[in-house]
Amino acid sequence: MLTVHHLENSRSQRVLWLLEELGANYEIKRYERDKKTSLAPPELKKIHPLGKSPVVEDNGQIIAETGAIIEYIIDQHGGALAPARDAPNYQQFKYWIHAAEGSYAPVMVMSLFLNRMETAPMPFFAKRIARKLTKGVRDGYLTHTSKALFDYAEATLSKTAWLAGDEFTAADIIMSFPFEGFSRRGDIRAYPKIGAFLKRIHDRPAYARGIEKGGPYGLLK
Repeated sequence: MLTVHHLENSRSQRVLWLLEELGANYEIKRYERDKKTSLAPPELKKIHPLGKSPVVEDNGQIIAETGAIIEYIIDQHGGALAPARDAPNYQQFKYWIHAAEGSYAPVMVMSLFLNRMETAPMPFFAKRIARKLTKGVRDGYLTHTSKALFDYAEATLSKTAWLAGDEFTAADIIMSFPFEGFSRRGDIRAYPKIGAFLKRIHDRPAYARGIEKGGPYGLLK
């Protein structure tokens, strides 16, 4: 049986959702974040040396990285929630599978750490320096990069119902995490198609079941 090593408030929530969409048989091993640091507990390093989540265990194999996990699960379940390899939208599907963690997640993580730098307790003079540094990163890279990424996603969803076409796929599942994060930290009103996308996924029964099994899904701030 496939085992999901699930960390609370983490990207592994998408793996549970995918498995619920597929009606797959699986079990969950739960891990809680450190209350002070919000980091994953050291127990996860016993499963994979990096100590990250998600990690899945299946037939003696340990698979890490969300994109690799999603592709593995899809392959094991006969290609469900993915276009056929010769379909016109297959490369678009592959793009979004990898863009979620390769392009969108890094700007989210960078924004998270900049926010923490700006709000961390420190002497007044140090706070001024921190704010100047974070402003430089935002102005020089983060703001325009983030805008370009979410403009592109909005334009894509203006053409098709889902990211890889008119049918729901695993690409929509993996991209939910950056969209959820953006909706909490950005002005989602400027992106009505992404907002509508989020409403549609929240209405899916499998999404609700994944939340029920994985616990509350409050992205880290």
